[in-house]
Amino acid sequence: MSSTSNTSNTSSTSSNASVEPRRTALDALHRSLGATMTDFAGWDMPLRYGSERDEHLAVRTRAGLFDLSHMGEITVSGPQAAALLDFALVGNIGGVKPGRARYTMICRADGGILDDLIVYRLADTEYMIVANASNAQVVLDAVVERAEGFDAEVRDDRDAYALIAVQGPESPGILKSLTDADLDGLKYYAGLPGTVAGVPALIARTGYTGEDGFELFVAPADAGKLWQALTDAGAPAGLAPCGLSCRDTLRLEAGMPLYGHELSTSLTPFDAGLGRVVKFEKEGDFVGREALSAAAARAESTPPRVLVGLVAEGRRVPRAGYPVVADGKVVGEVTSGAPSPTLGRPIAMAYVDAEHAAPGTAGVGVDIRGSHEPYEVVALPFYKREK
Repeated sequence: MSSTSNTSNTSSTSSNASVEPRRTALDALHRSLGATMTDFAGWDMPLRYGSERDEHLAVRTRAGLFDLSHMGEITVSGPQAAALLDFALVGNIGGVKPGRARYTMICRADGGILDDLIVYRLADTEYMIVANASNAQVVLDAVVERAEGFDAEVRDDRDAYALIAVQGPESPGILKSLTDADLDGLKYYAGLPGTVAGVPALIARTGYTGEDGFELFVAPADAGKLWQALTDAGAPAGLAPCGLSCRDTLRLEAGMPLYGHELSTSLTPFDAGLGRVVKFEKEGDFVGREALSAAAARAESTPPRVLVGLVAEGRRVPRAGYPVVADGKVVGEVTSGAPSPTLGRPIAMAYVDAEHAAPGTAGVGVDIRGSHEPYEVVALPFYKREK
């Protein structure tokens, strides 16, 4: 059997213009800091507080503070929670040890990617899925549907959490000053319960910036207190509040995919170069197994378009959807593009034909409003932090 909480009261969508954007527990604080707000996936979120370049560089060199409360948390618990997740998702979730997390995906039966996820194993029979804000309802609905016949409960916990991230090289020191949790022993993609500034939290060593950092899941009522404590503790280290704009350039430099850009239902994980997340060796069937097996075989015999990095030789910035060209022909398409504050040049990720995907391939450009601007093909990521 399966059971699920009533989800209708927390459904959010940005497609219905009559629906007011949802606001996080930190909304008033963002406005008091002068944030430029934007509607993102049905949420009113801070885009930037001042200069997005300064916010980006703060994360790369010091630390940045993010409100990520728009992300979608789904709790799966019960005797067959692991079995359900192994069936519903492409990863080997039953093999995740308590206290650890795994990057994975949920796919359709035809292999198309519904979303990329992080799954935390909180206890032997309790897991938390974190979905992208734009796909949270889709993921919830799919997991509930796939739970039929499993002795597990699927619970919509989007209203149960606020999510605050502190990212950057100074983040461990800032957080250590506010908690007695064993941060030194906390590995990447692991989480532990603890108290931060007197606030109960799940402390996870995860992030979407390419830097060391932490994501803190707390009760919404505690979010303001925690944000202020982190702000005060981080002031001597140069911590800055950061919006979604610099989060996007940080993940782009780190070569991290964004759903709706590098990932979509029209692509399988193998098309996206992320076939490693599909675990065919796990026991039992899972949604999409047959289609993904065929996709893996196709990728072996006929390489699909490859996700590559592009670095501009000039100053013009490529945007998603711009054609990638070579020898007068379209050989690919830009999925994400922006000026890189770290490299000082425009960069992009793009899917290109395999014969033009090798780093250093000559003659590749991007069609920017009819002008073919030269670009260098490079391996991803553009930026990798020193360990």
